[in-house]
Amino acid sequence: MRAERVLIDTSAWILALRPDGPTAARDEVGRLLATSQAVITGVVMLELLSGTRSEREYHELKEELAVLSQLELTPTLWARAFRLGYELRRSGLTLPTVDLLIAALALEYGYLLLHADRHFELLAQHHPLRTKSLL
Repeated sequence: MRAERVLIDTSAWILALRPDGPTAARDEVGRLLATSQAVITGVVMLELLSGTRSEREYHELKEELAVLSQLELTPTLWARAFRLGYELRRSGLTLPTVDLLIAALALEYGYLLLHADRHFELLAQHHPLRTKSLL
C-alpha cells in the first residue's frame, strides 16, 4: 500500500527550514521527505523562494523542492478555490488567497495538509479538509 501523500504548506516549511525551528516540525517534514510522501505546489514554492536571503540559498532550496511531486493549479482547481472562498466568506471567514488555493488542492486530491497556520483549522470546521497542525 502506498503511503499517504501530504501537501506541506509554507508555514510548515518555514518552521522546518529554520535551524532553530521546532524539532517536531523538522522531524515531521524530514520524515515526509524521506518517505516520498511530501508534495508541493507552485504557490508554496513562490512563497519559500521569494523569502530566501541569498542567491546560494535560493538555488539550494529550489533544487531541493524541484524533486517533489508538484500539484498544478488547473482551471478545475481554480474554480474550486473560487467556490471555497465564496462559501467561507458567506460563513463569516475571509482567508488569504494563497490559503484558499492550497486548501483547494488538498481537498481536490484528498491529501492531508501539514501546516502551522490557524486559517486551515478554521477552514476545516466548514469543509472536510484533513489537516495536521504544527502549532
